[in-house]
Parts: sequence; C-alpha cells; structure tokens
Amino acid sequence: MPIYQYEASDPAKSCSKCKDGFEVAQSIHDEKLTACPDCGAPIFRVICAPALGHSRTDLNYRAKRAGFHTYQKVQKGEYEKLY
Repeated sequence: MPIYQYEASDPAKSCSKCKDGFEVAQSIHDEKLTACPDCGAPIFRVICAPALGHSRTDLNYRAKRAGFHTYQKVQKGEYEKLY
C-alpha cells in the first residue's frame, strides 16, 4: 500500500501535525485527503521520490556470488577485472 505525504495549505491556520507534514498509508483507489484529520484545516498532497530497495553494492555482491565478473574502465578501451 503506498504512503502519501500531506502538508497544510496555510501553515498559520493549522495544527502542529499538518504544519510539519504527515504521512498516510492509503490504497491507490482511495480519494486523496482534503482536510487534516485532527484540526480540519485544508491540506494538499506532496509529490515525493519513491524509495528504492536495492543498492549498487547489493547488486554487485549478488552478481559475484552468481559467478559473473565486473570490469572497471582504466583508460579509453582498457578495462580491469574487479572480480
């Protein structure tokens, strides 16, 4: 289930929860929130970058464990085998 971030439209007329922003786990099919659940102030949904689960070191480790090799570029046209 995706996690959406919301912030207050007008920080002067909002509670501490929506002024600083909060996260809500909602289904994709749910309507987006228009008011803060605590104080009722108008809010808007913030677009943010998704979190990705794999790191490059993890992918290199898995490739090495599977028997693949990795090369690093030394100069133009020359590569050095790392593992």
